[in-house]
Amino acid sequence: MSITTEVPRPPLPPFTFETAVQKVRMAEDAWNTRDPQRVALAYTPDSRWRNRSEFPRGRAQIQELLVRKWARELDYRLIKELWAHGGDRIAVRFAYEWRDEAGHWFRSYGNENWEFDAGGYMAVRHASINDQPIQAHERLFLWPQGPRPLDHPSLSDLGL
Repeated sequence: MSITTEVPRPPLPPFTFETAVQKVRMAEDAWNTRDPQRVALAYTPDSRWRNRSEFPRGRAQIQELLVRKWARELDYRLIKELWAHGGDRIAVRFAYEWRDEAGHWFRSYGNENWEFDAGGYMAVRHASINDQPIQAHERLFLWPQGPRPLDHPSLSDLGL
């Protein structure tokens, strides 16, 4: 794992409970923008991912994956929640809702393991994700496109 020489991206490791929660929320908010370029900049230039069955390396491949993802996963809304943290690592669980071009809704559940460099950039991301078809009336993530409102329930609050 290399250490980026870019401007630091606080909060920085080692993470406390509070800074880990902050880092998770910052990631959630960025992903809810559905801006592949913005999201990719949170990772080291040589970041290594496992995302479902894809293994992108570096920001360019991460950005390409995200472009494809959000072209396929319409009306995407995500909630992340801290699971554990220690040193330069954070584990999260997440759920997101989306629909396909045919109008079928899904809730995707998963876990991510993250490792950060000293500058606060994510160097490693391992994601395991499962998709569950849902009906439109079962949706729980109903805020307007963009970051989740601060008063919206968390995954735990929603019983997910």
